[in-house]
Amino acid sequence: MPLQFSWVIRSDLGTLTGAEMHDRPIALTGDALLAGYYVNELVLYLLHRHDPQPEIFAAYGHAIQGLANRADLAACLREFEMSLLRILGYAPILDHDARTLEALQDEEFYEYLVEQGPVQVTRRDGPATYSGALLRAIGRQDFSDPEVLQGASRLLRDIIAYHLGGKQLKSRKVLLELRRSMRIRDNATDRSETGNPL
Repeated sequence: MPLQFSWVIRSDLGTLTGAEMHDRPIALTGDALLAGYYVNELVLYLLHRHDPQPEIFAAYGHAIQGLANRADLAACLREFEMSLLRILGYAPILDHDARTLEALQDEEFYEYLVEQGPVQVTRRDGPATYSGALLRAIGRQDFSDPEVLQGASRLLRDIIAYHLGGKQLKSRKVLLELRRSMRIRDNATDRSETGNPL
């Protein structure tokens, strides 16, 4: 059964006063459905209970509309993550070196320290190392470039994991299990012509 979303968020002087159905529900299926669960988990785990955040729910609604209508689901999720982090006060620093406060240089490399931001390093590789050009492109949300989208995914995953404080996202675990199952199935299919090995 598809997950359905369609809400009107009411607020009064910055206080969320209610949420109600509006128009036809949005039905998410397939990858968009899993992405919708992921968006829900982020909101659930990063917001405090009873903490009114109408701006976040507006971003949430925009993300759900995007998941229903766009082909570029990963870009839609990265945009939502960036908005969510910004609204919560955790926006990544993507324009200057956190130690020197100098503007990021496209040709230089930086290690992204979640508690501080990017700091220049001499090495060019590592799990949290990015070029200045890539960080600046992530800041512009230039997600039409696959390299920028992949870098944003890596960076935002680390930042979100830090702010989740050890909480595990079930939707990400399900996605990893699905990918693992598909990889096993595809490998088995390559070795056998007898049909579905499962």
